Amino acid sequence: MNYKKLRDYIQQVNIRNKDLEVETLLGVSNTKNLIPSIANTIGTDMSKYKILEKRQFAYGTVTSRNGDRLSIGFLTEYEKALVSQIYIVFEVIDETKLLPEYLMMWFSRPEFDRYARFHSHGSTRETFDWEDMCEVELPVPSIEKQREIVTQYQTVENKIKVNEQICEKLEATAQTLYKQWFVANKDESWTTKKISQIGKIVTGKTPPTDDERNFGGFMPFITIPDMHNNVFALKTERCLSEKGVELQKNKTLPSKTICVSCIGTAGLVTIVEKPSQTN
Repeated sequence: MNYKKLRDYIQQVNIRNKDLEVETLLGVSNTKNLIPSIANTIGTDMSKYKILEKRQFAYGTVTSRNGDRLSIGFLTEYEKALVSQIYIVFEVIDETKLLPEYLMMWFSRPEFDRYARFHSHGSTRETFDWEDMCEVELPVPSIEKQREIVTQYQTVENKIKVNEQICEKLEATAQTLYKQWFVANKDESWTTKKISQIGKIVTGKTPPTDDERNFGGFMPFITIPDMHNNVFALKTERCLSEKGVELQKNKTLPSKTICVSCIGTAGLVTIVEKPSQTN
């Protein structure tokens, strides 16, 4: 696929809010979003702010002390909004050749952030200026292919948003149940005990990793990655062989064991689905 320079596809826009026709003020985040501004604008001359129209981009040139990311956003929620004059506003010249949504996908890639950071320059502040942006190269397939890619990407994005909303509702439900069970209904019959008084505590252990005969077997071996975002440890990256299990005397966890990480990423919790061991 041929790589093309952005200078052939984009152009700067510099329209000021002279008539004070636009009131919505947005900021540009390094999370690649346009967010409501929290700046105190009392007494500020809003006529100097730049107007950002729907399907246009705004970005901040400063990359130093910015989380190694370029702050850039693409307006989709408003017909018009304002951004500070410190931002550069630009648009795609011909949408029959380059879709703005496809371009925003390119800006969202970690590789683009690394490119922008590497090509930033300056002594006091390092910046990625307009000329630097114009020199960016990206693959530009046919407009039909661009639409296909964008559609697939947005489908996945929408599914992620739906899942996030479901998780938020489940979390709210869990908090409500917790308060009902452990706060609202608490009376004098409740007592506080140490974990060691109501169950057996087993610390994990890792068999020698230089001997592959200890792995590749039948027993799940739970590590930190297996616990991330998993209420139940249904699948593990590695399993222990019979030899590996034998080396771990009294370390086997029965099913329904609660497993809590205590080093590395501390505080992760998962429930053991079947007899397992952990590091």
